[in-house]
Amino acid sequence: HVEYFKYMVDLLRERGGENIQVFGGGGGVIIAPEIRELQDYGVARIYSPEDGQRMGLAGMIGEMVMRADLDLSAQAPADAAAVQGHTQAAWRALARLITALEAGKGSKALKNALAAAAKATHIPVVGITGTGGAGKSSLTDELIRRLRLDQGDALRVAVISIDPSRRKSGGALLGDRIRMNAIGPWQNGSRVFMRSLATRDFGSEISQALPDVVTACKAAGFDLIVVETSGIGQGDAAIVPLVDVPIYVMTPEFGAASQLEKIDMLDFAEFVAINKFDRKGASDALRDVAKQVQRNREAFKTPPAEMPVFGTMASRFNDDGVTALYQALLPRLAALGLKLGKSKLPQVATRHSTHQVAIVPGARVRYLADIADTVRAYKRHAIEQSRLARELQQLHASADMLLADDATRDGARSTVLRLAEAREARFDARAKRLLAMWPQMLKAYAGDEYVVKIRDKEIRTALTYTTLSGNKIRKVALPAFEDHGEILKWMMLDNVPGSFPYTAGTFAFKRENEDPTRMFAGEGDAFRTNKRFKLLSEGLPAKRLSTAFDSVTLYGNDPDLRPDIYGKVGNSGVNVATLDDMKVLYS
Repeated sequence: HVEYFKYMVDLLRERGGENIQVFGGGGGVIIAPEIRELQDYGVARIYSPEDGQRMGLAGMIGEMVMRADLDLSAQAPADAAAVQGHTQAAWRALARLITALEAGKGSKALKNALAAAAKATHIPVVGITGTGGAGKSSLTDELIRRLRLDQGDALRVAVISIDPSRRKSGGALLGDRIRMNAIGPWQNGSRVFMRSLATRDFGSEISQALPDVVTACKAAGFDLIVVETSGIGQGDAAIVPLVDVPIYVMTPEFGAASQLEKIDMLDFAEFVAINKFDRKGASDALRDVAKQVQRNREAFKTPPAEMPVFGTMASRFNDDGVTALYQALLPRLAALGLKLGKSKLPQVATRHSTHQVAIVPGARVRYLADIADTVRAYKRHAIEQSRLARELQQLHASADMLLADDATRDGARSTVLRLAEAREARFDARAKRLLAMWPQMLKAYAGDEYVVKIRDKEIRTALTYTTLSGNKIRKVALPAFEDHGEILKWMMLDNVPGSFPYTAGTFAFKRENEDPTRMFAGEGDAFRTNKRFKLLSEGLPAKRLSTAFDSVTLYGNDPDLRPDIYGKVGNSGVNVATLDDMKVLYS
């Protein structure tokens, strides 16, 4: 952790991010001298267990927020030329310029210069809006992924993501970046710039600074700008005047078809994505929305199936519905001036997601409830059968006592036997079979050995264990029941090991020919761990190896001299970087 924190601070200094504060905490793992060393090196604060006891979680969070609350607008560039280009310095200048624009501190001269630079460009702006929770961020990420794959990662994209400010506290989550997996550096380096904005207002889904921010991104020279708004209601469409291509994202759960008449964005959106298309009623929703768009556009000569309405599943890898939306979007972007190369993605012949495989199929949505119902029904059946067994035993005993007491009392005895017959009819065959097995089971487990014949071979298992004190303890102790109801209830709900319902285990007896041994190892390289495995398994008839891998291997990284990787190579697990390492590990 010492090397990791220092490495992070060094990287921030190298890239001009000295203003970024680094906080940490490691329970009791980071000791007091290391805390002092790290804080002297440049880490803002390492919280110890004592800090947690003294300040509490809320206190630590409050201090972090207070110490990180720095106004960087004063460091914003004064010249529009500072944000032009795609170096780290230019992107850092753009980020600080956006901070100043959000705070309303950009000079009029700077804004005019940005506007002049932006006007000289032809950069299309895509606006993605929709209801809260519709999957706008995931869809944005998937569209960017396809653009980068399709165009060989040649285009530079700016993503402006807006989150709502809370009316009571004024804070904003700015959590859209959590869904972004395709914006990081690829082989060609960093190609996607992302910035989160808060609305800082309670009556709109966009920030008041958004027009200036879009202008700044155009002046910076990006090839494409994507704006994602916060969640909107039926009558919201504030994004439309600020973008070239508005996209509306919704889910199949919009209520009755008449609700579509109230959605303003269906009038303005050039493309509509019905996301989460694996949900129930998605196909009907696609049809209804397509018809509504057809009516809104008065395009009655165009079939609803040809309307720009797409069914997507942004959460699914390589979803063809998302690909269809992307491929429909490309010609529109090209018409707006986006310079596109030859497409590498194969054309899809659909407008919605196909091969919809739900995690739990519709017919099995209640599978947990079905399991619970089955278990409860079986237990009720077991209780009912045990009651019948008890009553049958009692009735037969009563009939025998009546016969022994007075042979002339046939009427009473006949009544008792008739009652027994009625219960016998409700007594199922399995319950009868279990009761019939009980005497044989008592005999089988009463001896010193349990004998099982498989084909012509007898397998004998000792039924007792002699302690160091010389006492014999039975491995399987049967209950001393005489009541048929209790016997049957025990056999149906507990039973011996290896017999249904396997409450006592799935095997009749534990293995005796080898001691339970956890041959667990993993540290350093494959050669060292292999020696450890041989030491643990030496002289034992079975080799049951359990391997711990280091975090570098588990995360799929190769060993590297980078401090954050180097310090974890072979730490708390074996490092395996190649197939040869794996062969050595178990050789």
